[in-house]
Formats: sequence, C-alpha cells, structure tokens
Amino acid sequence: MQELIDKLKENAGINDEQAKKVLETIKEYVTEKFPMLGGAVDSLLGGGGSA
Repeated sequence: MQELIDKLKENAGINDEQAKKVLETIKEYVTEKFPMLGGAVDSLLGGGGSA
C-alpha cells in the first residue's frame, strides 16, 4: 500500500495525507458500486478504517 501512496504522491504532486484520502475515496466508491469486489479491494488497499 505504501508503494501506491508513494506513486500517487510522486505522480500527482500531493502530500501523504492527500494520497491516503484519495485511496480511501476510491476504496469506498468501488466497494459501494461493486460490493462483490469488497474483499478484493480490502485485500489490495487494506481493510477497515482509513487507508
């Protein structure tokens, strides 16, 4: 997960907190729109709480 945060920070020019918020937003969106992917999203982006 940290690798993805670092990539977001580098490519988008954002800070650590912003990158974590982006991932949390994506995680919530995908889980809401595609509930059957919830487990996969949690495995990829970390389950429960904030990223």
